[in-house]
Amino acid sequence: MNDNRAPNVFLTGAPALTGAERLRHVADVDAAKVKVPLGNRYEHFEASARTTVVDDRELRVFVWTHSTYVAE
Repeated sequence: MNDNRAPNVFLTGAPALTGAERLRHVADVDAAKVKVPLGNRYEHFEASARTTVVDDRELRVFVWTHSTYVAE
């Protein structure tokens, strides 16, 4: 069975994300960048060439680059 919402990326480097928050599903695992909403801001990540295995699932690693805040 293919779970379409199962985590397919591991987010690393963001100081605000911990534990299970680092495991995410993104629609396009081949994207160069992803933006994750977190409270009143977005955390930005860039794809790396690395992968990691979590719970027998290979995940692509994205590295945190910066945060931006939502405009009012």
